[in-house]
Amino acid sequence: MNLRSIVNKTIILSFFVFAGFLPARSWYYSSVTGIIYALVGIIVWTMFLYKLSSRQASQEETEDLKKNY
Repeated sequence: MNLRSIVNKTIILSFFVFAGFLPARSWYYSSVTGIIYALVGIIVWTMFLYKLSSRQASQEETEDLKKNY
């Protein structure tokens, strides 16, 4: 594993830890709006990571096809 991969995984993990902290804190203060925003943030971040990984996989696939020809 290279340094870039480690940094990327650390950023992703730290965001999910922070995103898990937000709904807990909102629940503590009984803030419905805070809970909604935290859950929307988690969903959006998850969708972004899914699209990013699928795009990278498709780019790697096209690069492999180019190398084979």
